[in-house]
Amino acid sequence: MLLTEKNRIALISVDGDPAVEIGQEEAGGQNVYVRQVGLALAEQGWQVDMFTRRSTPEQLDIVQHTPNCRTIRLAAGPAQFMSRDRLFGYLPEFVQQFQAFQQREGLQYTLVHTNYWLSSWVGMELKKHQSLKQVHTYHSLGAVKYRTVSEIPAIASTRLAVEKACLETVDRVIATSPQEEDQMRSLVSTIGQIEMIPCGTDIVKFGSTQRQEARQQLGIATDAKVVLYVGRFDRRKGIETLVRAVAKSSFRKSCDLKLLIAGGSRPGQSDGIERDRIEKIVAEEGIGDLTCFPGRVEDNDLPLYYSAADVCVVPSHYEPFGLVAIEAMANRTPVIASNVGGLQFTVVPEVTGLLVPPKDEVAFAQAIDRILADPDWRDQLGQMGRQRVEIAFSWNSVALRLSHLYTKLLCQAAVESASKPQLVA
Repeated sequence: MLLTEKNRIALISVDGDPAVEIGQEEAGGQNVYVRQVGLALAEQGWQVDMFTRRSTPEQLDIVQHTPNCRTIRLAAGPAQFMSRDRLFGYLPEFVQQFQAFQQREGLQYTLVHTNYWLSSWVGMELKKHQSLKQVHTYHSLGAVKYRTVSEIPAIASTRLAVEKACLETVDRVIATSPQEEDQMRSLVSTIGQIEMIPCGTDIVKFGSTQRQEARQQLGIATDAKVVLYVGRFDRRKGIETLVRAVAKSSFRKSCDLKLLIAGGSRPGQSDGIERDRIEKIVAEEGIGDLTCFPGRVEDNDLPLYYSAADVCVVPSHYEPFGLVAIEAMANRTPVIASNVGGLQFTVVPEVTGLLVPPKDEVAFAQAIDRILADPDWRDQLGQMGRQRVEIAFSWNSVALRLSHLYTKLLCQAAVESASKPQLVA
């Protein structure tokens, strides 16, 4: 007999392992979101199981993060890194492995929170076999993404259909910003239930180190003008725009200008290829002497990089939310971001930073110069950013809102179950 536990929930993130090191290929905001939401929910009394796909033979089957929170890796295709666009065919195996796990554990989940379109398919498929409530976070919309890329992948039509079915049929879809909610309605479907709950950040970990202390630990000069990028190497992240903007900066000939491009890469993989391309552009622009590639930054060191910077630049072509922006703001570092997606929600122009058109290197250069030229204004922007994060974007507040939603849906499930006709033996 399978038992259900009132406070046990499953977070499903097929392609985003919450236990993996952030900064590896295709390991970014989604991984952080699932892990931090899981940990925060566990602190609030939920038993949280986070399901993902095994991507190397050496990975542990189960990673126990806290007594109430663990990552569970299931087999779905070969145990190796695979691009997201190649994973859809292995999802039926993931569903089977999820069901087998429930059978072995002697339990059945009554609520799953799926992440990204691949996981939404898994959740919708599970609903065909068992009674459960499904909450979903997109993290990225195909209808928006495919407008920003030159080559549309073969999986595109499948993804668009799954995203539409998800919005129209699951119990609740989470929009992480008003802009994302508008895009869901205008580009995906006018049908379906949406609730706006933003992403969050760790306001204790981020913001505890002062700028000069961080620079001392990282070996950066006290009087340097530091421009920072944090994230994956991906064309859609707009790193090329940032590099060309720094090359146009009026501070370029200043001996104390420094550009840090922080993020991991795998040689020969897509992110490694993109890093090679960016390094060539750095050389072409003649700014190799002021550019540094720290590589993948350890989680404990990330706050130092944010704190050491005068400005953090998020030049993405599209971001449904933009975790980097609020991480920087939590460290009192102003943000210059593309005027797209959720970045229009997280960054308040002229208050916590600046918004400029994507791919506009001249506009980015002007924005960078404005902040670097006025340290007092920089500090004012940074302080306002910190206040905004404390009020709106802590992981605890995000988890509390999710917890209320889960509880409401589980109460609905209990009422629905009680109203069903009972079979008489």
